[in-house]
Amino acid sequence: MTDTAAPKQSTAQPLAATRAGGLPPGSTPGHNDLVEAAGAPIGGGLIKPGYDPRLTNEDLAPLKKQTWGAYNIFAFWMSDVHSVGGYITAGSLFFLGLSPWEVLFALLAGITIVNIFCNLVAKPSQLTGVPYPVICRSVFGVRGANVPAVIRGLIAVAWYGIQTYLASLALTVVLIKLFPSLAKYNVTADYGFLGLPLLGWVTFAILWVLQAAIFWTGMETIRKFIDFCGPAVYIVMFCLLGYLIHKAGWSKLTLDIGSVHKGGWEAVSVTLGAIALVVSYFSGPMLNFGDFARYGKSFSAVKKGNFLGLPVNFLLFSLLVVFTTSLTIPVFGTLTTDPIETVAKIDSTFAIVLGALTFVIATMGINIVANFISPAFDFSHVSPQRISWRMGGMIAAVGSVLITPWNLYNSPEVIKYTLETLGAFIGPLFGVLIADFYLVRKQRVVVDDLFTLSERGRYFYRNGVNPPAVIATAVGAIVAMIPVLTPESLVSWMPTAAQYSWFVGMALGLSVYYLLAARSRFTDGSLRPAEDPLMESALDGSAV
Repeated sequence: MTDTAAPKQSTAQPLAATRAGGLPPGSTPGHNDLVEAAGAPIGGGLIKPGYDPRLTNEDLAPLKKQTWGAYNIFAFWMSDVHSVGGYITAGSLFFLGLSPWEVLFALLAGITIVNIFCNLVAKPSQLTGVPYPVICRSVFGVRGANVPAVIRGLIAVAWYGIQTYLASLALTVVLIKLFPSLAKYNVTADYGFLGLPLLGWVTFAILWVLQAAIFWTGMETIRKFIDFCGPAVYIVMFCLLGYLIHKAGWSKLTLDIGSVHKGGWEAVSVTLGAIALVVSYFSGPMLNFGDFARYGKSFSAVKKGNFLGLPVNFLLFSLLVVFTTSLTIPVFGTLTTDPIETVAKIDSTFAIVLGALTFVIATMGINIVANFISPAFDFSHVSPQRISWRMGGMIAAVGSVLITPWNLYNSPEVIKYTLETLGAFIGPLFGVLIADFYLVRKQRVVVDDLFTLSERGRYFYRNGVNPPAVIATAVGAIVAMIPVLTPESLVSWMPTAAQYSWFVGMALGLSVYYLLAARSRFTDGSLRPAEDPLMESALDGSAV
């Protein structure tokens, strides 16, 4: 690869221009660094002379090569969707009292919104080759970017633990089926510690170690792992559906497994709530998608992978889920919405083991891509020279045990508040980033300035923090949390409003930031042409 970049970018060109010829910003000819970059010797980051070590390591620097094609992005979303949580979420929409066609409309509308937003959040990271916390430096400041990094990292730690616990339940089913004598060790009252039975501790530990081992080997291994996970679940799902059709007959196949259908404005309200549920479910992966989009060969490849992995894949998976769920009634006599329970009822040990292990692997896939990789980048971003990508991931893994996620998951109120709080905080972070990149900067970012603490750097703002971004995030999160924390006994419609916390937070974060940035001397200074000196008035401590 030939190098056409100057040692220092002299103009704030559109990003498409800075990436011409596949050249990553920040590359220098013959730069011989020890590339860790998510454990990948190929596609690692290149550190340019002049990059401040307090902001830089090989994991956070712009990528040398971007090798992921549309299929890799497609497989990423398959891993994200094809899990026990995805199965239950998709199936739950058919129990809201809507007609099957209303549910399909809600699914399509929700996943289309997710697809559009994922494309928006993907572009800055794909074009610059940097992960989410680094691109946030352009809006929050080179120091202020630790605010969204820490928020997102802590949220991911909680969900990493919960997803590992869910996968461990499936592994427990397999072990008890193979070795019935182990069942007594699955009783918390007799063999329990901190709310988890001994067998639960064993299966949780096994999956904890397996996920850490896959993560430790690096991004290339993770790519191969998620390339396998999604298709493997499809094979098992089609086999399970075929088995149930064989037992029940084609006449029992139906989309209508809900209760009495709602009508009028109530149906409209429930449909909107279903759309919000789909968007909220994907809000975490949607925000951190830049961590994966940075590996894309091109933005068009990322968009194609998103389309195949979201609208196409999610609808097909949802149809398989509802068909499978509908057939559990005639075959087993009861409606079963958990895929592990469905598999466990099959009168074949081999089928049970194969099916349960497949869902275990799939849940590991979503956990690694959604809740392991991202906090690894986030925690590494806090102290790049002390915390590598691998160490950041292990911090997240250890934290996931300390919070005893099984106790969180077994409390419906905690899960409810966690989901709604997740949306309240992730929404503003998303809105601020989108407003800055598309509306304020017009898709222009000077990548070198993301890695300098010089006061003359565009993204130094005030002591490394951009006040409008922090204010907008705080306003969006606080307002979005009001309906989450307000008891229904005080205001009857608050629980309904709480399910839209992501949308409220996103809209407020976007609009408040845009209004403040338009008046901020700090933000205006970051938009100056590269050849112009930084005006001292932008650094005089003036208020936003």
